[in-house]
Amino acid sequence: MNQSVQALLFDVFGTVVDWREGVARDAAAFLQRHPGARQDAYAFADAWRGRYSPAMEVVRAGRRPFTRLDQLHRENLEATLPAFGIDPALVPEDQLRWLNRAWHRLDPWPDSVAGLTRLKARCIVATLSNGNTSLLLNMAKYAGLPWDAILGAETAQAYKPMPQAYLRTAELLDLPPERICLVAAHNGDLAAARQCGLKTAFVARPREFGPEQQTDLVAEQDWDWVANDLIELAAQFQT
Repeated sequence: MNQSVQALLFDVFGTVVDWREGVARDAAAFLQRHPGARQDAYAFADAWRGRYSPAMEVVRAGRRPFTRLDQLHRENLEATLPAFGIDPALVPEDQLRWLNRAWHRLDPWPDSVAGLTRLKARCIVATLSNGNTSLLLNMAKYAGLPWDAILGAETAQAYKPMPQAYLRTAELLDLPPERICLVAAHNGDLAAARQCGLKTAFVARPREFGPEQQTDLVAEQDWDWVANDLIELAAQFQT
């Protein structure tokens, strides 16, 4: 482990867990309960996720007080349903609540648990995610993710890539930013972290958005570390 790094903070959606497969799996089960709906679970997952950044941008821009991601996901879910032939007002509340919590039930990438476990043996491993605390806790239990701490947007009261998301998290860890490394599969997230003084590690996740993905396939800057998965990253940190 590089002695200058005391904590590794992880983006979660896409970097540690496969959100698209998990959301599509639960969306398929939901859509099958509505035979008249458009039965395309992957399109549903993509459309729902497509509202993710715009919803957070309203909060980042100060046009809305900080709102936890579960609430934004629920609003985005109800906004997505009509395009698939479903009136959200006619869906039982328990079905909407169950589907909204699909984001709590995401599977890790095959290397995630082993890689995190190896890294955890040498330093702090924690989330720095836009997911809210209860979402990330439930996900950790579901997926077996061995976090030392659940941190991120809700504890910082700021969504990435706002500087406060990174700097307030560093303050909570009582560490200077240069002793922290952000691990992410997204170049934009890493660029924002670097601007705040954090070290950076890019992990390639070419399947995050499915076979049509055209972004974040490779490291776009000279990040401090670049790896194909978390096991490879752990090996790099041990040298």
